Amino acid sequence: MPEVMAAPRVSNGGRNKGGAYVDRDKPAQIRFSNISAAKAVADAIRTSLGPKGMDKMLVELSKAQDIEAGDGTTSVVVIAGALLDSCSRLLQKGIHPTTISESFQKAVEKGVEVLTAMSRPVQLSDRETLLNSATTSLCSKVVSQYSSLLAPMSVDAVMRVIDPATATSVDLQDIKIIKKLGGTIDDCELVEGLVLTQGVTSSGVTRVEKAKIGLIQFCLSPPKTDMDNQIVVSDYAQMDRVLREERAYILNMVKQIKKAGCNMLLIQKSILRDALSDLALHFLNKMKVMVVKDIEREDIEFICKTLGTKPIAHIDHFTPEMLGTAELAEEVSLNGSGKLVKITGCTSPAKTVSIVVRGSNKLVIEEAERSIHDALCVIRCLVKKRALIAGGGAPEIELAVRLAEYSRTLAGMEAYCVRAYADALEVIPSTLAENAGLNPISTVTELRNRHAQGDKMAGINVRKGGISNILEELVVQPLLVSISTLTLATETVRSILKIDDVVNTR
Repeated sequence: MPEVMAAPRVSNGGRNKGGAYVDRDKPAQIRFSNISAAKAVADAIRTSLGPKGMDKMLVELSKAQDIEAGDGTTSVVVIAGALLDSCSRLLQKGIHPTTISESFQKAVEKGVEVLTAMSRPVQLSDRETLLNSATTSLCSKVVSQYSSLLAPMSVDAVMRVIDPATATSVDLQDIKIIKKLGGTIDDCELVEGLVLTQGVTSSGVTRVEKAKIGLIQFCLSPPKTDMDNQIVVSDYAQMDRVLREERAYILNMVKQIKKAGCNMLLIQKSILRDALSDLALHFLNKMKVMVVKDIEREDIEFICKTLGTKPIAHIDHFTPEMLGTAELAEEVSLNGSGKLVKITGCTSPAKTVSIVVRGSNKLVIEEAERSIHDALCVIRCLVKKRALIAGGGAPEIELAVRLAEYSRTLAGMEAYCVRAYADALEVIPSTLAENAGLNPISTVTELRNRHAQGDKMAGINVRKGGISNILEELVVQPLLVSISTLTLATETVRSILKIDDVVNTR
């Protein structure tokens, strides 16, 4: 009887009921090719982990980490790569992808519990702890030598835009980073108020106290016809009349602006015609109105929030209640590398700050901006989830030890998969040790031993080249960064495991 049943299977070969050929090995091949591709990316960026690592290369996974936590973008890819390596070995042993996926989900849930248990609460009033977290984030950046300047700046910026007692998150749109070429990173500064890179138009008025600021979105120049028309002027009398009308039209607009009490005018950039004619500028200077033109459209919202002004789309709406107020508006020279307009002492209830980033070239400025953004994100993580955790590979090795213990309480394939998950997490301390020039095997073995004995805060001290209590060395990171790294890496690996076929598009 078994022979009779086996016969159709042999004759059918790789065909299904419809007669189409089905390659039974294809799902396995697809999984392995996806895992190989993702591992290659992870291996490529392993060298960029930690303060001694080379610079970054980011992928979609690290973008997700960047949005969620703002830091840990390298770690998340390295962990995902290690987990995929484990998956590859588990699949080769014949364990079903669904079993691996579900076991990994159990492991990550247990991992979050372990991380939460080893974290310690932090108060936003504890400035020292916030500074340590920001400094740790900046240590792995190109501008790490300036962390003593950039870390306090980042902490102060966040603290000024939130109410520490009630805040549950930070809107980083309230902190505007302005890049200005020239000078060095030492010249970076935090400004409570608004900074404009455009500079004052003409040198008529460069300083205004008790500023009443108007923001206009219409043009101070002669009107144009709706259609493209040509006007032929045949004699001088007509020419004079055209010029007189133009002069009267512009003067009327400028008088209306001055009548509303405005002594500083911001003009949005126009693509249709000149936003500001020379004649209008001449009248505004005579009336002692400070003018800044070419305000970008995307800056309008931040300017309105900072100054408490409202954008004005037509001259008829130019009234005193549409104006914003500030104690001082002045043009500041930057030691021969251009000028900035600073508006300080704003009375608007909205809390915003500006950070001016300086640097000798574009590359340095871009790197400084990215580093400040990461430091701001670390402080934002602490506002969202007010708990800190040790850095230096301590959380990962603690997870590896505790998950290995947890795997012994499970049965069957699950235990095997959770154990593989735990071993994969050792890639972070191993890579940190490797990039710091230490022996990865002996370092990780010693770390595992220390954690098994209950020393939860033992981590790799890259500066001293050994293992020490990493909390005492002030190498700390927000709990949210570690949790986000773990959960996102695991979700990505589980997603890749679910892919068992690829449809080629032509």
